[in-house]
Amino acid sequence: MLCQTAMKKGASQTVIGLIFGCYALCNLMGSLVLGKYIVQIGAKVMLISGLFVSSGCTILFGLLDRVPEGATFITLCFIIRSVDALGFSAAMTSSFAISAKVFPNNIATVLGSLEIFTGLGLILGPPIGGWLYQSFGYEVPFMALGCFLFLMVPFNIYILPTADPTKDSFFRLFTRLKIVLICFAIFTLSSGLGFLDATLSIYAIDKFDLSPGYVGLLLLGLSLPYCLASPLLGIVSDRFPSTRPWLMVLGGLSTATGFWFLGPVPILQIQSQLWLLVFMLGVIGFSLSMIAIPTFPEILNCAYENGFEEGLSTLGLVSGLFGAVWSIGMFCGPTLGGFTTQQLSFEWAASVQGGLAFLAVSMAIYLSYYTHFNTVSPAFDTNDATDG
Repeated sequence: MLCQTAMKKGASQTVIGLIFGCYALCNLMGSLVLGKYIVQIGAKVMLISGLFVSSGCTILFGLLDRVPEGATFITLCFIIRSVDALGFSAAMTSSFAISAKVFPNNIATVLGSLEIFTGLGLILGPPIGGWLYQSFGYEVPFMALGCFLFLMVPFNIYILPTADPTKDSFFRLFTRLKIVLICFAIFTLSSGLGFLDATLSIYAIDKFDLSPGYVGLLLLGLSLPYCLASPLLGIVSDRFPSTRPWLMVLGGLSTATGFWFLGPVPILQIQSQLWLLVFMLGVIGFSLSMIAIPTFPEILNCAYENGFEEGLSTLGLVSGLFGAVWSIGMFCGPTLGGFTTQQLSFEWAASVQGGLAFLAVSMAIYLSYYTHFNTVSPAFDTNDATDG
């Protein structure tokens, strides 16, 4: 909806990518600051405030079609999206921290269960939003969503627990190479989703002559596998923690393959077809859940292993870090992806996303080999010395 309206208002593909990207950039800054000060602000207050701000911005966004085209429209898009991003970062950072605090022994299972609702949003949002857009115009989908978010404010005031903690720093988290590599995996995940947000609908409409309603149904190919796989992968991740690195590696390989064949990559000289696009969206949706679910508990475990105290402050730091890295990807995906699509093509831009996922997998495999070699080598050295 935004893409089509923005183009009618005189925005280019690159500017549309920047509108999506500014949301992620402000989300990044908000996640870092709010994750650091979650103890002082309070997780419950942060979540409720974030919902309130986001609901107001969503309603305002629905009024943008009344704004004159050109610079005025584009400027207001940037302002409203930026403020909305701060509200979202507050809600996401605090919700992750509260979930991990209430369910410390089943973090991946809980996050996997929560991703059911993320998936439901991805499943129901595009077709319902597309139908409302076609039936009632631009304003109604945003008004409906904004009012629904506003209704969640009193509900969360009543139901949410409170909690409390200790202090630490983001910089200590980045002293561990494992955490840095996991963060890069999160980056590839969110940049891929951001890229698809900004470019897929326009590509599908231009390439296959689909209506906005059918584009919404097309996105079911991405969201349905993600929704169904997330809770199952969460249970597997909690019951068998040793599978988490393998889930991320296999997920990265599948994600790379999915993006390479989404276009497909021009050097393969395979003609783009609608069934192939839908199938690859399904592969990407399933593989992204393999990456997303294990990352948060793995970062948290690594933090605890390196001396971080168990409490809301550490949970807030990890939640803020997760949100910040996610936001970097959501900024780079639409902006760079939109620019590459405009300068080259959607096929090449999707191939770049696949290359990023493959790079993340290669780095993870190298780290696993390096860690295993350094762990085993001293044992061999000791045995050799004893034999001598």
